[in-house]
Amino acid sequence: MLPPRSLLPKMDRRCFLATGVGAWLTRSWLRGAEPEPVVLPDDHQAAVRQRRRRIVMQYDANDVVMSYWKLHPDGRAAFEPFREALFAYVDEPGSQVDAIWWDIEGSPLGSAYPSKVLLPVDDPLVRQWLDAGIDWVEQLVAETRRRKREVFWNHRICEVEFVPGVGHSKTPHPLKVQHPDWVVAADWWPHGTWNLAAEGLRAYKVAILRELTTRYDFDGLQIDFSRHIPCLPVGRQWELRESVTEFLREVRRMTLEVAAQRGRPLLLAAKVPQTIDGCHADGFDVRAWAEQRLVDILTLGSRTMDVDVEGVRAAVGKDVQLQPCFDDHHATDGYRHGPIEFLRGVFANHWQRGANSVVTFNWSIGTPEVCRAMGSEVAPLAQGEAYREVGDLATMAGKDKFFAVERRGGYPWAQGFFNRNDTAPLPKRLEQGETPVRFTVHIADTPASKSSLLLRCVLFQAEENDSFVARLNGVNLSLITRDPEWKDAQIFSPKPQPNSGGAGEYRINPQQKLLRLDFAVPVEAWKQGANVAEVQLASRKPESGKTGVQLEKLEAHLHYG
Repeated sequence: MLPPRSLLPKMDRRCFLATGVGAWLTRSWLRGAEPEPVVLPDDHQAAVRQRRRRIVMQYDANDVVMSYWKLHPDGRAAFEPFREALFAYVDEPGSQVDAIWWDIEGSPLGSAYPSKVLLPVDDPLVRQWLDAGIDWVEQLVAETRRRKREVFWNHRICEVEFVPGVGHSKTPHPLKVQHPDWVVAADWWPHGTWNLAAEGLRAYKVAILRELTTRYDFDGLQIDFSRHIPCLPVGRQWELRESVTEFLREVRRMTLEVAAQRGRPLLLAAKVPQTIDGCHADGFDVRAWAEQRLVDILTLGSRTMDVDVEGVRAAVGKDVQLQPCFDDHHATDGYRHGPIEFLRGVFANHWQRGANSVVTFNWSIGTPEVCRAMGSEVAPLAQGEAYREVGDLATMAGKDKFFAVERRGGYPWAQGFFNRNDTAPLPKRLEQGETPVRFTVHIADTPASKSSLLLRCVLFQAEENDSFVARLNGVNLSLITRDPEWKDAQIFSPKPQPNSGGAGEYRINPQQKLLRLDFAVPVEAWKQGANVAEVQLASRKPESGKTGVQLEKLEAHLHYG
């Protein structure tokens, strides 16, 4: 059923008919026949294939707005310094950022821009700028285009009632109250998340996106399923997958209409889990999307470094662009704000496994000086260095890297697969007498005479006389370093790991005792791509009284020179 007019009080009649009735007619027609693949104009297909997008910056600037406002309690927060600060890393010499995908939709209880569909703007600084005749979305789009970067809008499919600077809202979105069928119960969020199985909700969201794409000069849209899941009733996600496919079909139809009216392509991307099994678990039929040409680009994962680019490519074919994403705020467990060697390893693996581009999310806006001027979170300079390197294997060639095996957990704000890393292999208990535990270690580089590789294990609850065996691709490795006083501020055992994000201020526990083992890897024992590492607790004195050791981290460190 179509949403009542009362729910869209500021939408004019023509816009309502174009989004609501048009979508309904499309659905009625589709029920009578199998959907045919969408016919894409030649210039659209050329824009997908030929646009340069080495690094795509998914840019959430809402927190920067809030922090900037707090620096100016008198209300005199000039827009121009804020605008220039947001482009600080983009404007640095050597930047490989070719696209900015703005993730600034505002809180779900207030729009980030003047809207006839959404609730009114509720951010005090954005309201101040609007009163002064400054539409910050329009300005940021124009400035992105002036810099000759691709500009997209990122639409969070299930944003929740979280108000920056305040926290969880006690008040649910009015539409959740008026339309309980638009809501999925979520065990992690009291107000529930949006339910794409509801036709009315899908029509409402298409109306939002139509308004955006007719108001602002975007190159494309991204439908972001990482914020948040579930977006279908729990336990029925795959059964109801056609609801999500139908939504993308409606969005694709709308974007093609807008593109035809303005005479320029409007691309469509979707942010989905990093594996086909993960997409299946959350109800995203990416194979059908590709077969029906409903998406041009898939952003894979959000806070994982182990992205199955090969498996997704086999499922969707060569015409869909694939770009792995790495969030360095809600980072993969144990590796938040890693050094440049870590970031090189993550992104080099993405490229080696077949990525068309790569995505950064929740990274710093600029150098510490720029961040302090905005009151924004200060991140390591490695992020700025990465923006000059990780968009191309050539600029990482011959430089030190390390490649890590993923850790579980750290993200409770989801119910399903996306973002949780629940299938990651670490931490892992090693029991004496058991067969070696196997792990896959992806190494992007090719062995060379000028390079050396070591396999590093970090263990908890190891004893002084414990002995370990490590192999890589079946080759026994020689132990070169045993450090029983090793410390890692992002390992908390025996306490549980904390949630990702937050202030990120990790402090070394002086009482912590981890065991670090480094094994030398002969050049003939490793290869580019997937390598099989084995780790075994070979022996332990019976009087220790302990039954096992926990392997916390497993890394391959590559050094040149």
